[in-house]
Amino acid sequence: MTNWNDKTKRLLKSELIKRGISNSDLVILLNKIGIQETKASIDSKISRGTFSACFFLQCLTVIGCNKIEI
Repeated sequence: MTNWNDKTKRLLKSELIKRGISNSDLVILLNKIGIQETKASIDSKISRGTFSACFFLQCLTVIGCNKIEI
């Protein structure tokens, strides 16, 4: 059985790593578009892999990821 949380977590983490963006950087980028997150909340969401599709799309947008391969 596929662990969807783990797959989603790995996908987001890999896109961040490709671009050299840390979780601290992600906080700043999200704040710039009005999404109020803390580093602790982002660390927690990503480590659990339990975040909304909305959060996932917000992250991909602010890091400049327009296309992903699943």
